[in-house]
Amino acid sequence: MSETFELETEHIPLCDLLKVCAVAETGGVAGLLIADGEVRVDGQVELRKRAKIRPGQVVTGEGFEIHVVAAS
Repeated sequence: MSETFELETEHIPLCDLLKVCAVAETGGVAGLLIADGEVRVDGQVELRKRAKIRPGQVVTGEGFEIHVVAAS
């Protein structure tokens, strides 16, 4: 799955992005994916579930790729 997420605020916590984009059903599942090192931000493993994701960043993992852009 590859998608573009339009961010309407300055940033979104990584765990919330994974929920909104249906990568994880709940915040708990999102937290586990992140803690297990299965999520990358701009190609680097990200272990902070509340990491601030901003426009221009790409979040990837097994079977998903999310391009974050500023809402127009």
